[in-house]
Amino acid sequence: MYYRALSVIADLAVLWYNYPEQNWFNHHPKGKKSLAVFDDFMKLDIRVGAIVRASVFEKAKKAAYQLEIDFGPAIGVKKSSAQITACYKIDDLIGKQVLAVVNFPPRQIADFISEVLVLGTYSKQGVVLVQPEQRVENGDKLG
Repeated sequence: MYYRALSVIADLAVLWYNYPEQNWFNHHPKGKKSLAVFDDFMKLDIRVGAIVRASVFEKAKKAAYQLEIDFGPAIGVKKSSAQITACYKIDDLIGKQVLAVVNFPPRQIADFISEVLVLGTYSKQGVVLVQPEQRVENGDKLG
């Protein structure tokens, strides 16, 4: 079960990066997916970071926030765009720890450079952030 969940996260991250024109929040790609192997997952560097700043992304096509996330001294603070406005208010995000893929190339979204991919589940109420169950060190690696 654990490896299947990690495989799903890896698949979603790869799809998000390779097909930015898709609306991943409302539907999933049609057709049969190929199976991911463990080496595919190992290519992803997924780390814990704490949100230190959040603001409304005015120029985004869909409602989103611009986030600044602290991944600890080795990685530093990185920026991300996240379509999480249905489930989170800006004030509730500050200090919240999240998981993100930190080794994708940067993506430009409108006039903003998104440096990491924050992970979340596509749920009925909107995108729900993936978070550690307990408080951990910023920069800790998912494995």
